[in-house]
Formats: sequence, structure tokens, C-alpha cells
Amino acid sequence: MKKGKASLFIYVIIGLAIIGVTSQVFTNLTGFLVRTLTGLAISALIIAGIYFFFFRNRNNSNEMKKYQQAVKQSKRKYSNTNKPKHNQTKKESPIRKNANKKYSHLRVIDGNKSKRKKRASN
Repeated sequence: MKKGKASLFIYVIIGLAIIGVTSQVFTNLTGFLVRTLTGLAISALIIAGIYFFFFRNRNNSNEMKKYQQAVKQSKRKYSNTNKPKHNQTKKESPIRKNANKKYSHLRVIDGNKSKRKKRASN
């Protein structure tokens, strides 16, 4: 029985609210609109104030600072702004370039290849 009485009470409240709103719309439309829009504006300001006061400061935690620093570092590392453009062509002959190369890190090691060949043939 408690559920039936509670739901009946809620339906009565909703019905009275609908009757009150319709009577205000038909008798004093401008006043109704002004009060409604003022209430909405004040509610929006209060909600925005609560959001910026409480929830905005959570982003400045130590983990968020480290994440933002990592993002900046990654952007600097992988940015394409410092790469030279490949449209500029240099006129050098590739044959001449390869002929003049000297590989200083390579050297010939003289070994006993003749002995190894003789052993392999036995």
C-alpha cells in the first residue's frame, strides 16, 4: 500500500504543476518566460562555477603534468617541420661520386688462403 500512496502523491504533484504552468502561459506569458530564462541562466552559472572550482583542478595532478610533458616531447621528436624537402635536387654525377669514395674502415687482411685451399683439396 505504501507504493500506491507514494505514486498517487507524485501523480497529484505532477498534475498540479502542469495546471500551474499552463495557467501561467495563458495569463502572463512574458513574465513566465523571463522567470524561466532567468532561472535557467542562474542554474547554468552555478553549475559552471561548481565545475570550474572542483573539477578543473583535477587536471593539474602530477600524473597529468607528466603526461602532458611526454606528449610535448613526442611531438618534438616526431614533428615533420625540421625535415628538409626532397624537391630540391642537387646536380652531381652519381658515377663520379661512387668512384671517389674511399672506405677507410675497410682493410685487406693477408692470410694463409693458399694453405687452406690445399687442405680442402686433400
